[in-house]
Amino acid sequence: MSVALYALAALGEIAGCFAVWSWWRGASALWLFPAAVSLAAFAYLLALTPPSHAGRSFAAYGGVYIAASLVWLWLVEGVRPDRADLGGAALALAGAAVILFLPRG
Repeated sequence: MSVALYALAALGEIAGCFAVWSWWRGASALWLFPAAVSLAAFAYLLALTPPSHAGRSFAAYGGVYIAASLVWLWLVEGVRPDRADLGGAALALAGAAVILFLPRG
C-alpha cells in the first residue's frame, strides 16, 4: 500500500511541478490550475503514507520520487535515462526500502 501511495504522490508532484515549469517557460497561465490540483493531490497522498513520523515518510518518498522522475523523463520528455541515472535511482530506492521495510530496533 505504501509503495502505491508514494508512486501516486510522485506522479502528482512531478506533474504539478512540470505544469509550473511549463508556465514559467511561456505556456499559458491555465497550466497553473492543473499544477495546483496536482500539487494538492501530492500533499494529500503523501500524508496518507503509513510511517508514524513525517520525516521518515518524506525520506522514504525521496527514493520513489527520484525513480519516478526518471520515468517521467523517459515517457513524457522522451529522454532515455542512462546507466548513471538508473544506478542512482536504484541506490535511492534501496535507501527507501531500508527506511520503510527494515525492522526498527
